This record gives sequence, C-alpha cells and structure tokens, in this order.
Amino acid sequence: MSELLEAAAEAEKLDAADGLAALRERFVLDDVVYLDGNSLGALPAGVPARVEDVVRRQWGELRIRSWEESGWWTAPERIGDRIAPLVGAASGQMVVGDSTSVNVFKALVAAVRMAGDGRDEILVDATTFPTDGYIAESAARMTGCSLRPVTPAEVPSALGDRTAAVLLNHVDYRTGRLHDLPALTAAVHAAGAYVVWDLCHSAGALPVGLDEHGVDLAVGCTYKYLNGGPGSPAYLYVRRDLQDRFDSPLPGWNSHAEPFGMRSAYAPASGAVRGRVGTPDILSLLALEAALEVWDGVSVEAVRAKSLALTDFFLRCVGEYVPDGLVESVTPAAHAERGSQVALRCDDAGDVMKRLIERGVVGDFRAPDVLRFGFTPLYVGFADVERAARVLAETLG
Repeated sequence: MSELLEAAAEAEKLDAADGLAALRERFVLDDVVYLDGNSLGALPAGVPARVEDVVRRQWGELRIRSWEESGWWTAPERIGDRIAPLVGAASGQMVVGDSTSVNVFKALVAAVRMAGDGRDEILVDATTFPTDGYIAESAARMTGCSLRPVTPAEVPSALGDRTAAVLLNHVDYRTGRLHDLPALTAAVHAAGAYVVWDLCHSAGALPVGLDEHGVDLAVGCTYKYLNGGPGSPAYLYVRRDLQDRFDSPLPGWNSHAEPFGMRSAYAPASGAVRGRVGTPDILSLLALEAALEVWDGVSVEAVRAKSLALTDFFLRCVGEYVPDGLVESVTPAAHAERGSQVALRCDDAGDVMKRLIERGVVGDFRAPDVLRFGFTPLYVGFADVERAARVLAETLG
C-alpha cells in the first residue's frame, strides 16, 4: 500500500512540473487512460470544426473552385512541409498522400532503380510490420531482385556490392525497440546502396533527423503520434539531391510536369511532387492539416524527454506493483534503444488486455503474448501511467 501511495504522490508532482501538460486540452479526451496512440492517436479538438468547414463551405459552396481558392491542389506539399520539421527535414522534400504501403512500394522500387545495374538484392527488416515485408517481396519480383530478410543488427554484415536497397523500421512495432538510424544509414551508404526508413512508430514521438543523417527515402503514417485520424494519408520523403533521379513505379497524372496538359507521354514533375500519383484525398488531408496544429510551439526534443520519463515511470510502477514472474518487458531499458511504447509479455495477454480495456485502460494486444502500451506525451500524464500500472496489477490478481 505504501508503494501505491508513494507512486501516486510522485505522479502528482511530476504532472504539476510537466511543461507539456497543458497540451492535453488540445485533444478530445475522457477519463479513460488511453495508451493506444501508437495505433490511433486521439482526436485533436480543432479537427471537427475544420472538417465541417471543408465539407459545408469548401465543398458545399465553392465546389470545384476550392482546388484553387481553398488550396486543395497544393495540400500534399503544404502538409508535407508541415510534417517535415517533426522528422528533421527541410521543406520541399515531403509529399503527403496514399497509404504507407503504397509509399513503401514507390520508395523501394525507386531505390532499386537508382542503384542501377549490378545491384540485384534487397535487404528487408526481418522483424518488420507484415505489410512492409509483403511490399518488399512484390518489389523484388517486379525489379528482378532477390530478397533477403535480416534483422537490423545483421544489416552491416549482410551488405555487399550486390545490395541495391535496404528497407528498415525505425522503431519495432511489436517490442518498441529503437534502431540506430544514423549508424545503419551510414553503413548502407558505405556499401553504395540506398536506404528506405519506415517512421510509422517514431514520427511525432522522438527526433528522427532525416536531413542530418543523410537518409535517402522515408515513409510513414500520420494516424499514430501525428493524430491525423483513421486512415489519414501517409507521407513520402525524398532527399533533395535525389529528387531528379526518383523514378516512381506509379507515375500518375498528379506527378506529371504538366498535369492538365493531358499528354500521352509521361514527363515527371520536379521536386517532391514526383511522389504524387492520383487525385488527393482532400477530406482526410485537410483533417490531418488541422490535426497538426496541436504541434504549434511544441518541441520534439521536449516530447522525447517526456516520453522517456513516462516509460521509465511505467516500467518502475509495473516492477513495484506486479508480482514477480507475471509479466516481462520486451522493450529495451536503455533510452537509446527505446521508442515511445512499452511491450510486456504475459500469459493470456489477449484476455488480459480485454479486461484492462473494460476497466478503462486502453492498450492493445499483439499475438501471441504481448501487451502493448503506447505513450503519447502530448496528452498522456504521469497519473495516467500510475493508474495503468495499478489496474494491470489488479487485473493480473
């Protein structure tokens, strides 16, 4: 009982000193402890009114005029430039549209094409989210490459003069392990290959440094830590000096140099626009643009510091509250190797998560035995963390 009281008192002090605590008011929340923002971020409070304006006025009144007057046509690049600072990129290198899967396909095939003759092997993260593996296998068949799954730690020794491209996840979706983007990028470049990073579980949670570390290509979703809403469009980053060589396998009319010229022959546009394909998904795009306003005045470095403090506190509370042997953390303890989630292995994890949700603590379950908790520092507090650990201990009996 004393441990509970001490942790609860400490949580109260930590929340009082939290410089990001006021950001919680920018979201629509209730009394549930929401630790599933690494699957679907909470609703930013400004989104409903913006979506209503897009539907009622921009679409309902202006109709076709909104492509110009409401900025619909330029939205993919404009919103890309809004996301860019959150992943350490200068403007003019990101375009928003399509899904993560589609953008992985574009980036990976383009990387192989840039690598050129004599390079006919793709390395893929063996621990990757399944869709990245499926896309990599299809891209390999399409480009005549062999596909070799390796763990991120094995990449440096697996690289060779046949390697064309390497597809890696910045944060492991199951365990929350943060991989060494600078070192792995450098190793790929030393081998003369190109790297594609999947940032789905890192963008909006921690500094990425795309420009700083010379990343070639990157993709990511916007519905997790960026809070863009269910199915919100993904983004594609193409490093500026590679843009004139970026040869997309999906050359749609939106990426044509003269999209309204209706030419029979394809001529790619310049810049990040080459990453576009077809007509933008305006409703989702503009909902995302409104959602990104919660980042106004927010430092990614401050978010990272709070993320580590939250996950440290959660692991400590779990260690104090839960009897030995009932759960095991599979998330690295070292800060340099941890994303913004904690994954706990336990028996009957699927049933345990159902019971947690019934008691107002929402995380998720990953087969076969992982409880996954995501910590979004913009709206998760230390009292939430203490309560989650306490309810977990009570649920496990």
